[in-house]
Amino acid sequence: MEIKSVVLQTKSLMQMKNFYIGTLGFSLINEDKNSFRMAVGTGEMEFTTKEVKGDPYYHFAFNIPANKFNEAKSWAKERVSLLVEDGVDEANFTHLPAHALYFYDPSGNIVEFISRYEIAEASMKPFSVKSILNISEIGLIVEDTISVSEKLKEIGVYERDNHTISKKSLNFMGERRNGVFIILAQPGRRWIFSDKTSAIFPLEITLINNNKIIINPENEFQIF
Repeated sequence: MEIKSVVLQTKSLMQMKNFYIGTLGFSLINEDKNSFRMAVGTGEMEFTTKEVKGDPYYHFAFNIPANKFNEAKSWAKERVSLLVEDGVDEANFTHLPAHALYFYDPSGNIVEFISRYEIAEASMKPFSVKSILNISEIGLIVEDTISVSEKLKEIGVYERDNHTISKKSLNFMGERRNGVFIILAQPGRRWIFSDKTSAIFPLEITLINNNKIIINPENEFQIF
């Protein structure tokens, strides 16, 4: 499984565009009065104000080269304030293995850069957003993870280690070998490096095979 594109809602479109295109330097693909779309490695991410209600926020992650975590961290600290958990501003996932950093964007999304040492390729170029490989993770928050996981299986998306789907924990749906996951969870679980808990907001995920996974404006789950 690979993620081709993600569409997320925001009520702060201009601030988001200034942040991602201006401050961080992502490449703008297109825009209109209600949205803008940017390149994220081999994928694309769009932010839209269409049908936005309340103050939506999401968790998503970008894969970066295996040898660039420290350089990416220095680069990020020049542009954003890194989030801290237990007094440290990076996560060491020894079981993957990987290192990650986190920060908020203007919409309050929890953004992650993750370097997966056994999966991601190396790079000899100085780090920039052009170094980002792809969209690594996107949170998919639903009322019933078990029933949704069965629907995801129908389009070939399984839990990464074939574990039983949990209603209380994060379920990483995807293939461990390529480091791309839909994080399936129910509302109310705290996102690490954040004081925010998982909540249901509209989104659209398009996979590389063009299957679409959607939370519609009524917060209902759909697959096409």
